Amino acid sequence: MTTQPPTTQGKIAVVTGGSTGIGEASARALAADGWHVIVASRSVDKLTAIAEEIGGTALPLDVTDADSVAEFAAAIDRCDLLVNNAGGAKGLDSVADADLDDWQWMYDTNVLGTLRVTKALLQKLIDAEGQIINIGSIAARVPYVGGAGYNAAKHGVAAMTRVLRLELQGEPLRICELDPGRVKTEFSLKRFKGDAARANKVYEGHLNLTAEDIAEAVRWVASLPAHMNIDAMTIMPRDQV
Repeated sequence: MTTQPPTTQGKIAVVTGGSTGIGEASARALAADGWHVIVASRSVDKLTAIAEEIGGTALPLDVTDADSVAEFAAAIDRCDLLVNNAGGAKGLDSVADADLDDWQWMYDTNVLGTLRVTKALLQKLIDAEGQIINIGSIAARVPYVGGAGYNAAKHGVAAMTRVLRLELQGEPLRICELDPGRVKTEFSLKRFKGDAARANKVYEGHLNLTAEDIAEAVRWVASLPAHMNIDAMTIMPRDQV
């Protein structure tokens, strides 16, 4: 007897940070698989254009603002899949020279942002026997010079994901941590505050993943039968070890 993958007809996927990069690619991939995608971020104009293209819904969301998250969650009646993608890095300072504002932003966006949205939608996800996919990073597994703030934030996301899995054992909810390596998106441009030359050096001379590569992993995890839970997945370009 084989188990059929779940149908996506009538199911709702929420993708945070959905206006660019991995979030946008994931929204498009899920919509192509039949999900109705709620695309969420602060960039309302971009959201609206993407939602119109994929037949989804655009909802503004600032994961660092509790009122924004509450208003966002109140507008959602059902949630079968939550892709917590909103996040990012700022700077590449040493611990000795750390900018505390940058560290605070990284913690508030990556860790507390994921927590706020997860808490707000958790009961709806359980009621729908749904799934959470948290987009982490190889930074949660491998420390690197200058990365302490982002390393710490993504370690926090990883720990929260794993603890939530333990706490909800027995509930009909699947929880996955997806940790990409080097992905060529606007990530580094934002990290270096618009310094394109510095951002480009991160990718020059390397094989690089694309946002669509990670979206393929998102759509695969989301397509699996309900009895299967992919606890964690690390995705790297071939030349990154």
